[in-house]
Amino acid sequence: MSVMSTIHVVGGVGVADTAMASYDAALANANLHNYNLIAVSSVVPADATVRHVDRAPDLGPAGNALTVVEARRTVGPSDEVDFREGGRAGAEAADSKRAPRRRPNVAAGLGWTTGPGPGLFYEVTGADSEDVRERIHAGLDDGSELRDWELPERDLHVETAAAEPERYTTAVVIAAYGESESVL
Repeated sequence: MSVMSTIHVVGGVGVADTAMASYDAALANANLHNYNLIAVSSVVPADATVRHVDRAPDLGPAGNALTVVEARRTVGPSDEVDFREGGRAGAEAADSKRAPRRRPNVAAGLGWTTGPGPGLFYEVTGADSEDVRERIHAGLDDGSELRDWELPERDLHVETAAAEPERYTTAVVIAAYGESESVL
């Protein structure tokens, strides 16, 4: 199977001092940081093979355009969740009713389903990996039913990370279509 007809699914996680830098670090973790990513909707061409890989192979020169479907979630220092006990309104010692603030996790997932013809990708992000997985399966079910396609083969990949205090954390899962192409 040639690289041109292969869609590589790869995930990555990055942590940095800005949202964009954490995204770039996540792309580097997946080995896709040197391409200009061009997002498309989620249809798998009939002649493509989808392969999950730990790290994307060399898909061409740096600066080229690479066609992708992407699931991406970033959380930053201000994205804390404040959990409070019920009945807090009017409490004299309101601060004592406050549970510790916590940082939400990052989860990004991409599912795919294929068959004898075209297939589908479905991308989901959130804070809980199991919720992301369930929503991927539901989305693939809905997309398959909408198209009335026979799609018996199914798989998914979810990247997760605990957010780091005072920094940005990004999780990505990307389906990279074939090889990159020159933008000029």
